[in-house]
Amino acid sequence: MTENRVIPLHKIHKGSRVWIVQLPEGKGKSQLIRLGILKGEFIRCLERLPGGTVVIEKNRREIAIGMALAKSIFVAYANTDQVEGKVKKKYV
Repeated sequence: MTENRVIPLHKIHKGSRVWIVQLPEGKGKSQLIRLGILKGEFIRCLERLPGGTVVIEKNRREIAIGMALAKSIFVAYANTDQVEGKVKKKYV
């Protein structure tokens, strides 16, 4: 999927790769930053649990984000070229 529209994290599909467009302000933002979830970073949705919890993968770590916080994180679907380009820049 190569959509570039911005949507809340709780609406993404399982298995999707997305990049973070906007984080919430306040305490939620500081919690996410501590986990390495920053604006402009790529993440992957591993699972969508009942009740709205989203399990994401970031830096080979699984992180569960509750529905309330996931509604305040905005993402856009990433295409393969964007993800590969980011990885190449980081490790080359």
